[in-house]
Amino acid sequence: MEDTIRQVEGGPEGGFEGPLSFPVGEDGEGHRLDFVLSREIGVSRSYASKLIKEGMVQVSWSPRVKPSLKVRVGGTVTAQLPPSEELELEPQDVPFRVVYQDQDLVVVDKPAGLVVHPAPGHWRGTLVHGLLYRYPDLMELNGVKRPGIVHRLDATTSGLMVVARNGLAMEGLVRAFKDRRVGKVYLAMAAGTLRGEGSVSLPIGRDPDNRKRMACVPWGREALTRYRVIWSRGGYSLVACQIKTGRTHQIRVHMRSLGHPLVGDRIYGGPCPEGFPLGRVFLHSWRLEFDHPRTGAPMSFICPLPPDLVRFIGLVLRGS
Repeated sequence: MEDTIRQVEGGPEGGFEGPLSFPVGEDGEGHRLDFVLSREIGVSRSYASKLIKEGMVQVSWSPRVKPSLKVRVGGTVTAQLPPSEELELEPQDVPFRVVYQDQDLVVVDKPAGLVVHPAPGHWRGTLVHGLLYRYPDLMELNGVKRPGIVHRLDATTSGLMVVARNGLAMEGLVRAFKDRRVGKVYLAMAAGTLRGEGSVSLPIGRDPDNRKRMACVPWGREALTRYRVIWSRGGYSLVACQIKTGRTHQIRVHMRSLGHPLVGDRIYGGPCPEGFPLGRVFLHSWRLEFDHPRTGAPMSFICPLPPDLVRFIGLVLRGS
C-alpha cells in the first residue's frame, strides 16, 4: 500500500546535506538508533548504520554511539550528513498513464507490477526511470535517487500518485502529506462478508516474526483507516478505504486485522481465486485530493479501476 516518503533536511538519499537534529518521540520507544535515524531522515537502515559507524551521529543521552543503541524518548539525535550523491539513473521508456501535468507536478496512474523507485532486485524499469524519460528536468531535482517521489504505492497496487517536478512542489507536497492534508481513497476487494462502515485505529510496525511483513503491534506508528462497504457478494466485499496516515501496507494490514484480508494478498493470507490476475492485490488508489503547492487551488482526481480488476468483479457478480 501507500508509504509516505519522510524527507527532512539531511542525507544523500533524502536529497539534502549538512547537520540535522531531531527529538526522539514516543513512537521511538524501544527501538534501535539505526532504525529511528533511517525512519526520521528517509534513508535506508544500512545507510543510517553506516553514518553511525563513521562517527557522523551523536545523541544527547550517551557518549558512546553505535547502531544498536536504544533510543531515549525526549533525547536528541544529531547527524552530520554528507553532500548528496550524484544521481546515476538512466532514463527508460516505461509505460504508465499521465492523468494531469503542469509545470509543478504530474499525476500518474501507476499500473500494478510497476515498482516506484530503484531498490534491490529492481534497479531498472521503475516508475522513476519512466518519469526521467518523459520529464528530463526531474534529473536536476535535488540529485536524489527517487526524484519527485513524495509518496509511493506497492508494486502490487495500481492507481493515482502525485509527483513533484521542482523544489517548490516537492517541499509543498511533502508538507501536505506530513500534515495529513491529502485526501486518499482506495478501492479494495476483501475476503468474506463485511457490512456497513467502520474504522481501524491500530499502530503498525514491522512484524517481529517476519521482516518482510508489517503488523499491528503496540510499538508501531499511529495508523487510521476508515472503510465503507460498497457491496458484498459471493464471499467477497468491495470496500472504499480512506486513510489519513500513510503507513507501509496500511490497508492490507488493517483489513487482515479485521479477519478480511484482500484478494490476491498472499503476504497477508488473502485468497487467490481462479480468474484473479497473478502478482497483484485487489487494491487501487482511486481518488487523490490536495491543494496545488504553488497556487493553493484544490485539486481532485479519480482513476477508474483497471480492466483486470473490472473483469474479476464481473466474475464475482456472475457467480453470486
